[in-house]
Amino acid sequence: MSRFELLQRLEEAEEIIRAIREGEVDALVVQKGRANLEEVFTLGGDDSYRSFMEAMDIGAAAFDLGGNLLYHNGALSELLRVPEGVAGEAILELFDVESRAALFDLLAEAREERSSRDIRILRDDGHRILLLKADKLVLGISDAIAVTFDDITDRIHDERAHEAERMAMAVLSSAAEAVIVTDTEGFVSHANAAALALCRRDPVGAKFSTVFELEFRATTGLMQSDDFISLALSGHSVQGIEASALYERNSQPLLVSAAPLRVAENETKGAVVTLIDLSRHKEAERQQALLMRELDHRVKNTLALVVSISNRTASTEDTVDGFRRAFAGRIQALAATHNVLADRSWTSIRLSDLMAAELKPFVENFRTRFAIKGGDLDILPRAAVPLGLIIHELTTNAAKYGALSNDAGTVTVELESDQGSGSRVIKWVESGGPPVTEPTRKGFGSTVIGRSLNYSAQGGAEIIFNESGLTCCIRVPSEDVAASG
Repeated sequence: MSRFELLQRLEEAEEIIRAIREGEVDALVVQKGRANLEEVFTLGGDDSYRSFMEAMDIGAAAFDLGGNLLYHNGALSELLRVPEGVAGEAILELFDVESRAALFDLLAEAREERSSRDIRILRDDGHRILLLKADKLVLGISDAIAVTFDDITDRIHDERAHEAERMAMAVLSSAAEAVIVTDTEGFVSHANAAALALCRRDPVGAKFSTVFELEFRATTGLMQSDDFISLALSGHSVQGIEASALYERNSQPLLVSAAPLRVAENETKGAVVTLIDLSRHKEAERQQALLMRELDHRVKNTLALVVSISNRTASTEDTVDGFRRAFAGRIQALAATHNVLADRSWTSIRLSDLMAAELKPFVENFRTRFAIKGGDLDILPRAAVPLGLIIHELTTNAAKYGALSNDAGTVTVELESDQGSGSRVIKWVESGGPPVTEPTRKGFGSTVIGRSLNYSAQGGAEIIFNESGLTCCIRVPSEDVAASG
């Protein structure tokens, strides 16, 4: 009997009980047996309600207002699996304490109005859920309560299964990764939107291996899609197998996992396959490897530069204390440039930021004594490190002997373009300081300034010792300038 027919029968029974209670009918015609023979039952006699209940397909019982069981039909005995020899009030012992309490509460409520509730009973085939409905019934001259017992276990299980499937489909649809469900033969039964993007046609109804063309790494030992599907169907999970989805012109890296689809009683009904796109992950790995190689290269270059600075400083300083101060200052200048580059993820450095980092240790309120004319520059890391050393040497010299050694001097940086080479010219101009004379001995600072940018034919620097103030023209190769301000 279908769910609809069962509900219809239940509603008819309730309507008949109501009509009997209200005195609207005095006889019933009931079809009995497979031959559908009709039998007439008159109402109003002492046993008429028993004949009526026995004709019902669902369990039914009559109770007096005190909660005592007056009668139950055969359908209820069958529903409760009543053992032979158990009858009358003893039937209530088949209910556990909680279910009996719920039944008596229902009877108490039915004295006032029609009532219903669910209870659970334990049978030899497991727990069953019963829907109880109770209402008043007139038995002769006395009031009683009629209760129907409808087994709704299968209905609830069906509803729960439907809800579980609905929730599973919602989860499947919302998953960011490609998720495919197959039956026990390996045919696709469900696939979400991410999975559809990996195949050329609708995969539902087709064999998994025919719509998802995967190529596995030889080291995995799984050379075909059917292999891991078979493993999942046999109850074994496959986790994290790298593969490639094959296309006409390229391939897409994937991480493949498969697990058995288990339902009631742990029975395997198919396989669940997830395909995770590794494109971004692989790109991140390549980027990380590139950065590690670049870091290794820069560390080696920096260490070589430190050794060179140490050797050159030692050759030009006469005392240990002089070496210590000069060497520490140059290493700090190198670190300052590195810090500014790190803040911008080693993409480029602004000339104004580089100037500020080198001038701050020497000049208080340096912005009142320093200015850049002609915009600004974004300088790439290759040129930024040597340029930082050049500016450090110029700043150190200005603080000791030049425009920054008194309270009146200023430094102006003018940006120009070299029309011949295409390089950018940074012109360091000092004014307002003591008179300048060209030194008789060339120190390491002059060497750093003159050689640091000579790695390119377009690079270099030249110092001019004007009496009014030192001028330095620094040429930065055009390929090391990211943008001009």
